[in-house]
Amino acid sequence: MVPDAGVDLHLELRGPRLRAGLTDALRDAVRSGRLAPGTRLPPTRTLAADLGIARSTVTECYGALIEEGWFTARPGSGTRVAARVPSRPDATAAPRRPARAQPSRGLQPGAEDYAEFPRGPWLAAARRAFATAPHSTYGYGDPLGRPELRTALAEYLARARGIHADPAHIVITSGFHHGLGVLARALGTRGAATVAVEEYGLDIYRGVLSDAGLDTRPVEVDEAGARVGQLHDVAGAAAVLLTPAHQFPTGYALSAQRRTAVVDWARSTGGVVLEDDYDGEFRYDRRPVGALQGLDPDHVAYFGTASKAVAPALRLGWVVVPGRLLAAVAQAKGRVDTVSALDQLVFAEFLASGAFDRHVRGRRQKFRRRRGELIETLARVAPSVQVIGMAAGLQAVFALPAGTESRVLRAAGRQGLVVSGLTEFRHPAAGGRPSWGDALVVNFSNVSDSAWPGALRALSRALPPLL
Repeated sequence: MVPDAGVDLHLELRGPRLRAGLTDALRDAVRSGRLAPGTRLPPTRTLAADLGIARSTVTECYGALIEEGWFTARPGSGTRVAARVPSRPDATAAPRRPARAQPSRGLQPGAEDYAEFPRGPWLAAARRAFATAPHSTYGYGDPLGRPELRTALAEYLARARGIHADPAHIVITSGFHHGLGVLARALGTRGAATVAVEEYGLDIYRGVLSDAGLDTRPVEVDEAGARVGQLHDVAGAAAVLLTPAHQFPTGYALSAQRRTAVVDWARSTGGVVLEDDYDGEFRYDRRPVGALQGLDPDHVAYFGTASKAVAPALRLGWVVVPGRLLAAVAQAKGRVDTVSALDQLVFAEFLASGAFDRHVRGRRQKFRRRRGELIETLARVAPSVQVIGMAAGLQAVFALPAGTESRVLRAAGRQGLVVSGLTEFRHPAAGGRPSWGDALVVNFSNVSDSAWPGALRALSRALPPLL
């Protein structure tokens, strides 16, 4: 068949009437799922030639199925299987139970509005990158990552985050999860057994460290970030995992005094600070907080990712590795590059062209506006609720009266709203009284513009009766 002539079809025509037989065969192919919604059908001339029948017969058949709603046709797009085809109830089938209502408005941390992906700029970057890429691009690459991306990242991180980054010390990973696992294995080969972590954080990352054979011990978190003075009480801690620019999930930045203190701890003990720059690009009403790595590149491993700023589907992250750990990290990552070289090339062009900066600025403006709407809504419907962690990042924390967290979560669920309670982020080994009381963690970045007003109304209905 000629290019773009549609799919090859296996059709069994039955009966003496060709038109009726062909119509029934195509209808059955759609109903059975052999022709999926959106599939482009062969042109009438091509299908007629394949079946050895008159083109007019195929044309009449297509027309009948279009009228019935099985097919659609647009000039220049050909004939396709309709996205939603007619259904015929099966009288013998047992009646289905109504599906349970699923939460429709996700405000939980980690989720995003994936409609924001910059399709046009990304495609333009891809065309430029592939037009100039050498043939060697399509072979196996450097296990540490493509030099084009490492060079572009070194320039961007120095300019935007205050990073001291030699491209030779940048390792490309398939996201933060992968990068943390590589560093954890590298630390293990150097005899590390314990890593300190913030009392509140994502359990999936504690799991990464545990899977590498490392014990995790919590340090408390308050309005000045992690209480890094407690590191001296964590016996044998070889490293500490921090979110210093915007502590997740409470939202506070590590204070200047504690930034200096944790670097002093690393220098005095030979430890390593694992800096997760979680949503560090998004700040609103405070001056930018530079990366901790800028204070001491020899004792801080800096982690960044494209997941929050662009999309997690890219599976692109990076680690700026201290020189003393580079050999161990290279060995832990493996002998071949496991991150798509083509995606690395496109992202390098996306960075170098300024498209990444423009995309982040646009999203920052949008999230600043949403943050204001969230604050206004809360002040109107639940003025007793204190909002914290709003100076930067993609989520806010609503401090709730004692004993109300679980009830608010249930009320939110009844409104079809997915939110998280602060309690679920607490380290299971954290003893004593929690640093924070009951609270709600609300992500204001992850719903579409059309769904955002409804999410605010649902949140408004969930809060007042219980506060």
